[in-house]
This record gives sequence, C-alpha cells and structure tokens, in this order.
Amino acid sequence: MKMRSFIYTGLAVVATNFMFAQANVLNAKIPEEIGMKTEAQLALDNDKPLEYGYVGDRDILYSKMIWEKVVLDERVNFPLYFPVEENLGENRKSLYQVLMENLESGMIPKVYADSYFTEERTLKDLEASLTMTKITDAGIDYMNENAVGEDEVPEEFIIRRDIGPADINSYLIKGLWYFDKRQGELKYRILGIAPAAPDVNFIDEEGDANSEPIPMFWVFFPEIRDILHEAKAFNDSNSAVPISFDHLLNSRRFSGLIYKEENVYGDREVKEYVAENALMQLMESERIKDKIRDFEQDMWSY
Repeated sequence: MKMRSFIYTGLAVVATNFMFAQANVLNAKIPEEIGMKTEAQLALDNDKPLEYGYVGDRDILYSKMIWEKVVLDERVNFPLYFPVEENLGENRKSLYQVLMENLESGMIPKVYADSYFTEERTLKDLEASLTMTKITDAGIDYMNENAVGEDEVPEEFIIRRDIGPADINSYLIKGLWYFDKRQGELKYRILGIAPAAPDVNFIDEEGDANSEPIPMFWVFFPEIRDILHEAKAFNDSNSAVPISFDHLLNSRRFSGLIYKEENVYGDREVKEYVAENALMQLMESERIKDKIRDFEQDMWSY
C-alpha cells in the first residue's frame, strides 16, 4: 500500500511538472512547435483561478481600504517587471506587456481613469499618456520655410517615444483588508491595479518631472483574473514551475508601501499631511500597516 501511494505521488509530481513546464519544449522538432500543447495537455489544463468565494457584508467585522505603491527596483518585485524585452516568446512576458496586449486585443474590456472606477477610458484616451510625438527644431524651420502644417512634416523631423515595459517603475495597487468573523481571520482582497511610469513627455529628461510615477490607467482586478491566471511570471528558482500573475498578486508575493488609506479627509495621501520628509512618510506607512495588523492580534487578546 505504501509503495502504491509512493508511485501515485511520483506520477502526480511528474504530471504537474509536465503541465507547468514550457509546453512541448523537449518534443519539438522545429522551433514553431515549442509552446504548442498536445490534445492530452489541453485536456489536463482545465484549470481556473481559485475562486474567492462569497463574503456577506454582515460577515465583515472590520475593513480598511488601502493603496500601495509597488516599486519595481526592489528585488522581490522583479517578477512583475522582467522581462523588459518583447521577443522572448509567448511564455516570457512582463505584467505590463500582458496588460497592454490584452487591452489592445479587447480582452480587457474596460480601464479607468482613477482607482474609484468612475470614469472609463479608451485606447484613444490613453494615447496622450502612452505616446509622445514631438517635432524637432529643424522640423519647425521646415514648416516655416515651406508653409506647411504638422501633418506634412517629413518623418525625419519627428520624434516619437512610446512607454514600454522598461519604463514602468512601479505599480499602484488598491486593496481591502477585512476581518471575516465567520472564519475568524484577517484577509486581503485586491480590487485594482495600475501601471505607473514617468510622464512620457519628460521621460528621457533629468529633473523633478520624473520623480513621481503617474498611473496610466486603472484595471478592476477581479475582471482580469482569468487573463492573469493564463500569464505566467518567471520563477527564478525553478523555471519548470512558473507562477501565474494572479497567484503572485493574490498571495501578496510583492513588497508594497502604503501611500494612502481611506479617511475622513477625502482619502488624502500620506504625503499631503506628512510633507517633504521621506522618513516620516515611511514611518506613517508602517503605522497604518501596524494598525491593521494589531486589530487581528487584539481580537485574541483577553
């Protein structure tokens, strides 16, 4: 019986590794076959993101909405940033590339201008924050000399700059901490996420214009869970077992700094009432974090 259980366990591990490894990489005879799954693999891949489950309003004993900044310079956040190259194949994409490709294809139906999801944005609306087009001084001279408009300026006098995966320096995440009294547990639920980058009009210049990342658009997180489940982040420890972006974010495998909490002052940010002091802003962020954590600890203190 023990030997049979051992064999079943071994087969399960092998099957799991086979499913998560880069599809067909060992059986491909030409490069185009890499990533193409067999019918047996497709039948086994009937997996979906783990459902949240229903939480009644009466079951929430305590809640606190917070906004976090996930800075991509930190090593723990590298899986959200890399790879910045766009030619490594379908299985090697950054989170920003996944979001943009699905936004352009229409798989992500709606994006929003703010974290309250009140104003919808279209790709046309996002052009100003994603792309910069500038006519050089030589181009202006050409317009004056030939009395032509901007549409008639040759390409050699036009500078175009697009926001790419390498330009994303942080993500802004909106989430809710809540205490589920039925399960007696403090839990966390992501509600929105936004890629943030410097202003595209000043991105290649040095100065204060690039000091603060600007959110380009907000996405309602529960709406894109299926997409993030299919997209895999690189696992540096074992490339045969990648982790989905949905799992990575829901399990909080990232380091975030709280920059805002819901409050009576119109949800003002920490920097608005702790101005020009980075150390005190960091301490205030930790204070908010401790306040949420202490609530759960105090529940079991007598």
